[in-house]
Amino acid sequence: MEENLADNSEREARPSKTKRKKEMHALQGIGESLVQLDSKRLIELGLSDTLMEAVLEAKRIRKHGALRRQMQLIGKLMRDVDAEPIRKKLDLWGNLSAESTARLHQLERWRERLMADEQMQALNELGQKYPTADLQQLRTLARNAAKEKLANKAPKSFRALFHELQKIIPATDERRSEGID
Repeated sequence: MEENLADNSEREARPSKTKRKKEMHALQGIGESLVQLDSKRLIELGLSDTLMEAVLEAKRIRKHGALRRQMQLIGKLMRDVDAEPIRKKLDLWGNLSAESTARLHQLERWRERLMADEQMQALNELGQKYPTADLQQLRTLARNAAKEKLANKAPKSFRALFHELQKIIPATDERRSEGID
């Protein structure tokens, strides 16, 4: 009877086959993310030599079957590594990327508003929100960008307007407005 209890407790202590399989697939998913990274970021992660070689080799492989086998090897190598720091770093980089994309979209919305018919309203809002903004220069750039667009000319002022907005609107502004800061 005691032997039965020991076997049951031992079975309960180790994870089920399904759980182990899910963990292995998760590690393989992290490995796939590693293959997508550039060399600079890979070095930043401080991976073991064997894992780094496997990831670099996967980047070179073009055949589907060979790549699938290489990804399985990376997943197997990931079992010997503490994946949590890698996962945290990948999440951090993913969030930074999402934040920078959101900032670019915010700047593009301001640029479009300044070039649209509601230019005066947009300039007033921009001036209230960012008192250091040179509204005259923004108005000139927006007007010139609209003219360039109508005349199908090179978007020189269009780009200059975007760069000026980048200087005016700080990168941390978006985080504050969402309550992240």
